[in-house]
Amino acid sequence: MKAAVYRRFGGPEVVAEEERARPEPTGDEVLVRVLAATVSAAGAAARAGSPWFARLAFGPIRPRAQVLGSAFAGRVAGLGPDARRFAVGDLVFGATNAAMGAHAEYIVVSEASPIAPTPAAVEPARAAALVDATAMSFLRETADLQPGQRLLVNGASGAVGSAAVQLAKHWGARVTGTSSAHNVDFVRSLGADNALDYADTAAVLAAGPYDVVFDASGKLGYRRARRALAAEGLYMTTVPSFAILAQSLWTRLFGRRRAVIAFTGLRPDARVAADLRETAELAALGALDAPVDASYPLKRVADAYRHVARGKRGHVVLTLDE
Repeated sequence: MKAAVYRRFGGPEVVAEEERARPEPTGDEVLVRVLAATVSAAGAAARAGSPWFARLAFGPIRPRAQVLGSAFAGRVAGLGPDARRFAVGDLVFGATNAAMGAHAEYIVVSEASPIAPTPAAVEPARAAALVDATAMSFLRETADLQPGQRLLVNGASGAVGSAAVQLAKHWGARVTGTSSAHNVDFVRSLGADNALDYADTAAVLAAGPYDVVFDASGKLGYRRARRALAAEGLYMTTVPSFAILAQSLWTRLFGRRRAVIAFTGLRPDARVAADLRETAELAALGALDAPVDASYPLKRVADAYRHVARGKRGHVVLTLDE
């Protein structure tokens, strides 16, 4: 089978298409013929081995997992002897989480892992992009977001931010989203009550106070966001740094405004699977979509990573024809 393989950390050029042996399912495993898989900012950090935390997760010297990719959509191509949930030919979508491996023609996953039937009438590229292990977790578990609360999503045009805007609106929050100036209308189209250019920090802060600030891009920072937080407001980010780790500890002990970071990739499979089922339900209702900015064939995986580095509206996806 073909797979996007990297053996050293570095720029997009370190990843290339190679031939690898096809895995075979055992036990309760499902063999999936991958039709689409997302290329994410987290994957780009894993590929680069930078910033520092990426080496903790993916290998101090060389990559532990040579094939990246977590969110996927595909067709069941085989079953282990104990697999019962799916039949060969079923369309499915899901996540491999820290195991990675989805940037390949075939993967094997346990049927108990986050995998579910693809929502009806959703084509594979969009189905892969719908897989959300971050926005739903941050808003529900970390923030306990409530109807009527005021939420700022910084980086609302990206993969995580675009999902956060839609989910928060569905749950009844008042949402302000930031993006680059040319993506403001796009953020508004996602349902944001207010869409602002993130470069105008004064305007973004003045639009508060916010009960929750979700810094999906990690570029606002707690020190600036604190000025726009309500009295018992919460700042949370997806991007690890020494600063946020220290601020998280400090604010847990002192003060009423909190700073938090959560590592959604470490959540138990059962909780991710529950989120995936809810994602499918919301997609079927038309309450959640996953914008795809561009699709690339597997052989252009390096170009897909370059696109992620430039910035994107929603998701960048690899497509693998049957």
